[in-house]
Amino acid sequence: MGKWADVKHIAAWLNVAPNTKISGGKIISSKMVKKKNYAGQTFRMCANSLTKSKSPLGDYSRKMKSKLGKKAGNVAVAHKIVRIVYTMLKNKCEYNPEIIFKSQEKWKEKKIAYLEKQIIQLKMAI
Repeated sequence: MGKWADVKHIAAWLNVAPNTKISGGKIISSKMVKKKNYAGQTFRMCANSLTKSKSPLGDYSRKMKSKLGKKAGNVAVAHKIVRIVYTMLKNKCEYNPEIIFKSQEKWKEKKIAYLEKQIIQLKMAI
């Protein structure tokens, strides 16, 4: 894993990082670069298979696909998987799903608070 300086470099090499072209502070385009990297394709296929999973990564996959669309959501999930795998290999540790579970619970609490706030605003409008 010493070939790559950090996780950003390996994500770019695997073609699972966003390719946002910015000029003058404005986004010109944001497309996935077309280059053949079989390892990157494997990570994207793994991300695609998580859609029906009931794990925290499956929840993240559904959330990203609904937010960004099918292609971009798939790349976002593949990027998360690459970060997890890179960290596991670099630090020589096992996969700990508790970290993802905690962030998922935090997101759910935030979403509930937002929806409760919306309910209050709708009741005041009536």
